[in-house]
Amino acid sequence: MKQRVLILCTGNSARSQMAEGWLRHLAGEQMDVESAGTAPSRVNPLAIQAMAECQIDISHHRSKHLNEFLDQPFDYVITVCDNAAEQCPVFPGKATRIHWSFPDPAAVQGTEEERLTSFRQVRDAIECQLRAWVEDPAILGVA
Repeated sequence: MKQRVLILCTGNSARSQMAEGWLRHLAGEQMDVESAGTAPSRVNPLAIQAMAECQIDISHHRSKHLNEFLDQPFDYVITVCDNAAEQCPVFPGKATRIHWSFPDPAAVQGTEEERLTSFRQVRDAIECQLRAWVEDPAILGVA
């Protein structure tokens, strides 16, 4: 049976969207992955661009409110920003909560290249964290 994972952030515009894209890529058919936000906005174009550089297309993603998922069971609820961790509700069932704090690349000011560099750095940090997590056999239920 597939593990169900919900990734939460505030705006569901960058960090959680990139994490959703990475986890779908890394786990393939072994996980059902969703992302949402406590105050969703829109998927940031620089997040889309940064992920496209890794051949992961998140251009079809949309920002979703976490309320869309409150009645659904999850095995894991992962928060990728401190604000979402503080506002995360209790999900039904056996959901294990995990918190990884990543800086908000959308908060970086500067030229477009400086801002894109920030998205790339966060993208790479998220990949590294998720890759290590998925490589744990217990996560995919094969231990």
